[in-house]
Amino acid sequence: MIQVGDKLPAGTLQEFIEVEGEGCSIGPNAFDIQTATAGKTVAIFGLPGAYTPTCSAKHVPGYVAKADELKAAGVDEIWCVSVNDAFVMGAWGRDQGTAGKVRMMADGSADFAKATGLTLDLTARGMGLRSNRFSMLVQDGVVKTLNVEGPGKFEVSDADTMLAQARAA
Repeated sequence: MIQVGDKLPAGTLQEFIEVEGEGCSIGPNAFDIQTATAGKTVAIFGLPGAYTPTCSAKHVPGYVAKADELKAAGVDEIWCVSVNDAFVMGAWGRDQGTAGKVRMMADGSADFAKATGLTLDLTARGMGLRSNRFSMLVQDGVVKTLNVEGPGKFEVSDADTMLAQARAA
């Protein structure tokens, strides 16, 4: 599993873009992880799936609510990463009101989850291989803090924990 001090793995994540601009077309766009984090402080949180209960009721809403405070604490971008396709992540982002606050990044084939060792096997529940629930503060592509939840828990990857860590960084 990825550890504090490690560089994020090479790879891409997809984001559904609603409005064409800054070289991005409308629809799914691929972003190189290393390029997208270079020279930035990024709060990344991962979760098992779009539209699932804890993810929709607590995890994403917490980061949306704390987005301004996180940015005031030095966070340039906030990413939500989930093993879903970019279309689902885009629709979920619209439902959650994430525009301008949280980038909804799709890890459709679980490549990022596998490369970081942050996978969660939910095959028995009909969901296949997913991302574990986690959060990390990344500076210039390097993991500065890492908070991985235990099975079925939501205690350390929340926005309040990340905010305290960003303020301390």
